[in-house]
Amino acid sequence: MKIIHILTAATLLCAVACNRPNPNLERAEQMRATLYTLYDVDETPLLAENHPIDPAARATYLAEGTDNQVNRYSYLWPYSGTLSMLSALYEATGSEEHLKFIDSDVIAGLDQYFDTTREPNAYSSYITVGESDRFYDDNIWLVIDFVDLYHSSGEKRYLERAEQTWRFVESGRDDVLGDGIYWCEQKKHSKNACSNAPASVAALKLYKATKNEAYLTAGKELYAWCYATLHDEEDDLFFDNMSLTGRISRAKYSYNSGQMIEAGAMLYDLTGEERFLKQAQATAAGCYERWFKPMKDGEQEFRMMESGDVWFDAVMLRGLIALYEQDENDTYLQAVNRSLDYAWSMGRDEHGLFGKFLSHRREEDKRSWLLTQAAYAEMSARMAKVNLQ
Repeated sequence: MKIIHILTAATLLCAVACNRPNPNLERAEQMRATLYTLYDVDETPLLAENHPIDPAARATYLAEGTDNQVNRYSYLWPYSGTLSMLSALYEATGSEEHLKFIDSDVIAGLDQYFDTTREPNAYSSYITVGESDRFYDDNIWLVIDFVDLYHSSGEKRYLERAEQTWRFVESGRDDVLGDGIYWCEQKKHSKNACSNAPASVAALKLYKATKNEAYLTAGKELYAWCYATLHDEEDDLFFDNMSLTGRISRAKYSYNSGQMIEAGAMLYDLTGEERFLKQAQATAAGCYERWFKPMKDGEQEFRMMESGDVWFDAVMLRGLIALYEQDENDTYLQAVNRSLDYAWSMGRDEHGLFGKFLSHRREEDKRSWLLTQAAYAEMSARMAKVNLQ
């Protein structure tokens, strides 16, 4: 099934490229085809975690009491990145081929992670052969993808999945620390930016899809909690988490700040309140200073988007695009375009795969992570849709 899709998508790519050459779209399609060639494991829709595939790899973070089995397939998080990739490609192309593949393969694979033994039902960190941990952030990324697919396709089956999964996400919210969603159902030790900033985005997207005021309220409240609790006034970026003892982990990751940018841009769009736009703009400027590094390509100088995790940057990009749609400042997206160009020529190995850094492959990067490849394709597909000034 996967091979047939690669061939038909190649035909689509030719048609798109011949009519309107778009390097970002071409690269996204090529990366997608490479991914499904190199990470394919067997006749199931599931994929390997890394390339080269390690037959002795073990599952390492199943819930206590579960056998540590051979980890033949990827965890949910990297697998879910393929849904983000295909969703972005569908938005960029409108191709029914992509939508069919999402249903026949990607969602069919996700169903193997779906745990119906615990309420509320939700997606486990590993396929349901044992009782794996269930992470709230893993499920939030899926809510976002499902509701995006509903917006782009109009198919209610995606909205139904989004709302079903949101019920689990909401079950991880309480008033400990004032508000907020935990990181993991089995490890309620902290409330994290990665489970609250994207939850705000997810709730706001659900509000746009349903006009249910409860989602708008949740989006506002989770944004407010994250801003009040994890915002660093010095650089307008966001700390990683607060433990239940009140201790703040001061690590900062590009995706957490990127999701606050997206939530802020959406709140400005929905409410017209200037403070949300100003907050999003301040955080975007902080991201640019921290995660866009000065680089030279020959005699040309530019800013390279590179935080050390390609997927983190892909999620940050979602926020930068949402902000651009509100203020039309293309500084950050021009830098993203330049970064993707440079990465394509300088950052891949002999198989066409990326490591941790977009700008180069390190000798110690012996394996290439599934999520990284999906993230590059997602970024390219999203940028293929952006009309820069």
